[in-house]
Amino acid sequence: MKVLFTPSAQGELVQVINHIASENPAAAIKMRQRIADALRRLETFPQSGRIIPEFPTLDYREVIVRPYRFFYAVRDDTVWIVAVWHSAQLPNSP
Repeated sequence: MKVLFTPSAQGELVQVINHIASENPAAAIKMRQRIADALRRLETFPQSGRIIPEFPTLDYREVIVRPYRFFYAVRDDTVWIVAVWHSAQLPNSP
């Protein structure tokens, strides 16, 4: 199983890392590694993320790397990360 980002989710991730790096470059490197480790799990266990509590009927799940939420969908042999949100944000819909 491959884990890929949609263009919008890729942009959101870049913004997160850049924001952290502007304050603390070492923390940005650590966060990037934490994110990579958490999302790598989806290669083997694509259904291991939790159902999004705000949208239990949608076919999306999430992985939390505090304080960020990574919304994703499994399509064929690919896990698509569709959004990256800070946990303080209230999602409209992934």
